Amino acid sequence: MTAAIRLTQIDGKLPNLALMKLAHWHRAQGDDVHFSRHVERGIFEPAYDRVYGSAIFSYSADRVRTLREQFPGAVVGGTWNMADVTTVEQAVGEGVYEHHDYSIFPSFDASIGFTARGCRLKCGFCVVPAKEGRPRSVNTIHDIWRGEDYPRHIHLLDNDFFGQPREQWEARIAEIRDGGFKVCLNQGINIRLVSDDAAAALASIKYYDDAFKVRRLYTAWDNLKDERIFMRGVDRLHAAGIPPTHLMVYMLIGWDEAETWERLFYRFNRMVALGIRPYPMVYGDRHRKLPLGGLNADIGKRTLGEFQRWVIRKAYTFVPFDEYDVNAKGKTTVGQQALFEEVA
Repeated sequence: MTAAIRLTQIDGKLPNLALMKLAHWHRAQGDDVHFSRHVERGIFEPAYDRVYGSAIFSYSADRVRTLREQFPGAVVGGTWNMADVTTVEQAVGEGVYEHHDYSIFPSFDASIGFTARGCRLKCGFCVVPAKEGRPRSVNTIHDIWRGEDYPRHIHLLDNDFFGQPREQWEARIAEIRDGGFKVCLNQGINIRLVSDDAAAALASIKYYDDAFKVRRLYTAWDNLKDERIFMRGVDRLHAAGIPPTHLMVYMLIGWDEAETWERLFYRFNRMVALGIRPYPMVYGDRHRKLPLGGLNADIGKRTLGEFQRWVIRKAYTFVPFDEYDVNAKGKTTVGQQALFEEVA
């Protein structure tokens, strides 16, 4: 008997791989699959036999709550709740299910997937080791690529690409390089463990941002105590031919108990001075404020969420943080425009 299934992408701009797997699995059973990015029930929506949701970010908790209120019994997976290691895929009783239905994302023409799952590290803020375990290889590039009807653009979601056996990552690098693929490693490479050989391998491939337009390699700097090992990785990449200007660095903020505005800005300023583009990732409450640690009192009034917005919008290129109009919604105030013109 055909079942009515609702798949809900709660956050994230990239196609959701778990929901693509569920779409394929349920359609293989003959079920009727409906996809939505809305957590509220539409007035013309049918009654569903099963509702799934997938969320990545902790700030989506309110949207998860709304989905469950609208659809009691909804199964919600993802990394939004680090206390829950349940995956959406487990709801269908499958282990590794590497089949995907791209039809729920009709405007997406790239290919997306994992060559490896798991991670070598056990960072306290990260759910990957609990959800995925130790690194292991799962797919080749040609397993992930949708074929000649589609661009040779690959989004790799690996959390620790070089954590898989060396012969496997070397084979994947060769596939990317020899096959003329452009690859986006948007989950980031582990710069703390990058070797000279890994750096050379990365330099040999066409790494790009998620739009496949800008040369970009993603990595992370999570706390100040990792400064030496982070900078060693930057130097190794640079020596291999990957300049700091190609790096976007996920900058975890709000995790380190010793963090102050001064310590946070030290990390930020070091990266900006090298031409690295920071991308702050707020841990916990986005409205949280930090101790000054020596900076001026006006910054003490600011929140981590405001800092994130200031950096992501690159407002730091034309206005100091303590003068930033957080309510500008992408537009500059007269004062900010004057500062921008002065810098330009």
